[in-house]
Amino acid sequence: MTDERLAHLMEEHPEMVGQEPRLAETLAEPDVVIQSESDPEVRLYHRVYHHAIVGQKHLCVVVKWRSDDRFLLTAHFTDKVKRGSVLWTKR
Repeated sequence: MTDERLAHLMEEHPEMVGQEPRLAETLAEPDVVIQSESDPEVRLYHRVYHHAIVGQKHLCVVVKWRSDDRFLLTAHFTDKVKRGSVLWTKR
């Protein structure tokens, strides 16, 4: 996560301010990774947080995944895992 992408994320989603450790944790240890239905280069990393700032929610970190580059697009809290093909799941 570059400083530029984090700054953009915080501007677009103020609820993510202070959530940087959870963003890193979700990317490093997701509960499930989904391939986006609308863009095959996008991966949705999900991890549930039981005491998230907005109650029990999944943190969804959206990453553009290209063969030569990966970068954060956005992140947000959501009630459920987004639809798409499951690429990986925590056992």
